[in-house]
Amino acid sequence: MFHLGWFVGKGYSVHEWNQPWSGTIGSDWMEPDLYIDLARALERACFDYMLIEDGSFVADAFGGAPDWYLRNAYAVPKSDPLPLVPLLGHATKSLGIVATVTTSFYPPFLAARLAATLDHLTHGRVGLNIVTAHNDRAAQNFGLEKHYEHDLRYEMADEWMQVVNRLWASWEPDAIVADAATGVFADPAKVHPIHFEGRFYKSRGPLNTAPGPQRRPVIAQAGGSPAGIAFAAKHADTVIAKVRGVEAAKRFRQRMSEQMIAHGRRPADLKVLFATSVVMGDTMQDADDRRARITAALADQIDTRLAGMSYLSMIDFSKFDLDAPLPKLTTNASRASFEAYLSGDGSRTLREMLLDPGGGGLDFVGTADSIAADMGTVMQEIGGDGILIQDPLTRKTIVEITDGVVPALKRRGLTRSAYSHAHFRDNLLAF
Repeated sequence: MFHLGWFVGKGYSVHEWNQPWSGTIGSDWMEPDLYIDLARALERACFDYMLIEDGSFVADAFGGAPDWYLRNAYAVPKSDPLPLVPLLGHATKSLGIVATVTTSFYPPFLAARLAATLDHLTHGRVGLNIVTAHNDRAAQNFGLEKHYEHDLRYEMADEWMQVVNRLWASWEPDAIVADAATGVFADPAKVHPIHFEGRFYKSRGPLNTAPGPQRRPVIAQAGGSPAGIAFAAKHADTVIAKVRGVEAAKRFRQRMSEQMIAHGRRPADLKVLFATSVVMGDTMQDADDRRARITAALADQIDTRLAGMSYLSMIDFSKFDLDAPLPKLTTNASRASFEAYLSGDGSRTLREMLLDPGGGGLDFVGTADSIAADMGTVMQEIGGDGILIQDPLTRKTIVEITDGVVPALKRRGLTRSAYSHAHFRDNLLAF
């Protein structure tokens, strides 16, 4: 069997607001209803988790101004996903709920306390998607002139994890006795300051709330750069991998396993979920026709893809010749996600890259039944741990996956038909 996750890639924001099947998202984007509907559907389908992306800036890289992003609701407006977590937890009983937190701008004590609180509110089902943030504009919102250098951000994140781990361990498991007869609620001998003082962070501790049912929330990570992979191998429980094709996915899983072993961890203790796009039809012809329409529409979405590349890289892609190969580019921003756009040998023109219909991950086209069969074959070949759906978020795509593809997966015994544990991490490690 393999695991299932859903990546809400635009965060708590405006999803497909002027596209078919978008409903009333243009006017009620700030309401929790769409996310609650998604969470309930994912739980019915026995997904391991939903993960909500986040960011804290208004982009202005494309054309050197925020105009395009604001007009098109591209990553703005975007609300904080953390307040959604208890709402989603209340609407579900078993689904893991992962919200994004950045090590660059959240003090470790604040993040550890938030996570412990949310783990209590969800009865042991919270996770943190640990990111280092990628944009100078975000850094400037938190008082910096420029963002920290890419690999330095991961050095900081490593120390940040040391602090939060020690804070979550600052209460021993049996510290709370709640003994009405003696009048003792917490045993003082079992609550400890951490006295952490490192290169980047300093914290006395202890945490002023007890750790949640999991004690250490599930840690997710999405960095695909060498620094990100090393960080995930040391700290993460699940990884989002965005790689194109089966061979690249096999190499990623092997590399992650090798790094985990180097850190003294078992590869089976980290679940790699591979980003996936799905184009589904009632028949193979329907699916092929739908894929053809999507591919044909790319010619009208050039600016959207250029703006997306600018958002990820802080490089203004409006200035490049569409019909020439790109010059060699480097960025201090989101390297792995940016490079997913630039796959190839460097000979393709920018326009050719933009018109590539690939989703930047594993792509499946077919009927619900054929897609399920293909997913099973691909997962077996990769030796990976699961699929992460990254389709545009509409109620139609939710139904296509949870009531179309997943039942076909279950019939083949490829995914779970019921949750076997109460807590998120235990379900993640069940197989």
